[in-house]
Amino acid sequence: MNKNKLKKHYFLKIKKTKIEIIQKSILLSLIINIFLSIWQIIIGILSHSSGLIADSIHTISDLIIDFIVLISNKKSHKKPDIEHPYGHFRYENRASLILGIILITVGIYIEWSAIEKILNPNFISEVHIIALIAILISILIKEGLFHYTIHIANKISSNMLTANAWHARLDAASSFIVAIGIIGNLFGIRFFDIIAASIVGFFIFRIGLKFTNQSMQDLIDKGADNETLQKICNILDNIKDIRGYHDLKTRKSGDFYLIDIHLELDGYLTITQGHKIAINVKKKLMENPIILNVMTHIDPF
Repeated sequence: MNKNKLKKHYFLKIKKTKIEIIQKSILLSLIINIFLSIWQIIIGILSHSSGLIADSIHTISDLIIDFIVLISNKKSHKKPDIEHPYGHFRYENRASLILGIILITVGIYIEWSAIEKILNPNFISEVHIIALIAILISILIKEGLFHYTIHIANKISSNMLTANAWHARLDAASSFIVAIGIIGNLFGIRFFDIIAASIVGFFIFRIGLKFTNQSMQDLIDKGADNETLQKICNILDNIKDIRGYHDLKTRKSGDFYLIDIHLELDGYLTITQGHKIAINVKKKLMENPIILNVMTHIDPF
């Protein structure tokens, strides 16, 4: 009993630490994106750069996303209750879905605006060189944010934070495309800036589809990937007390997995002996930090 209490206390301590680290990372992202959104939209309007304005809209969407991630992170780590016996970790999956939908919407808006200007070239203005300076500074800041966030995400194994990190990398990549468009415009090829905005819109739309699809798969109980399944099977194969196993099923809840499995045991074992073996199997599997719970069923072999 004392061991169970210690393990529960350790698990809760890890969860609390993870929440605090994620919140600090997201707050930093919020501050940076507030600065960038104000910086880019003012410079974009003054310099007549459609690409920079598109990038600023993307940054504003990042602000909304950061707020969603921050709120969902807090709610997803609430303690289990009667209505949610497995906890509230799927708030993270829902946040990823909302994130994906926002990116798809932003991508369509930017793409539509770019197409309108391509069809009406008289609306394309000459870009001022200050737009190039602004976008280069933005690239450096966004790339730095990516490296910081992905380091934290890998350290604490947070899928939600990983998605946020790669979104920052996407921001840096899209800003680089905008920079090329601005350079083209400065050299007299005005539609380059509009094409850059269009490419940014496409990338945002594509990454939004990816996040939406992944979160939908998690919400409809898609099983673990082959690598995770292999790790689970390796653990089971090394437990000598079981004769075999079947009906191994997994499903995701936030960053964690829930496992259902049928264990094949010696039919002449007592209920108490079989129960002890099942508890041991559960204990061995849950040594992996991404496994939240294991439900076992005993079959005579």
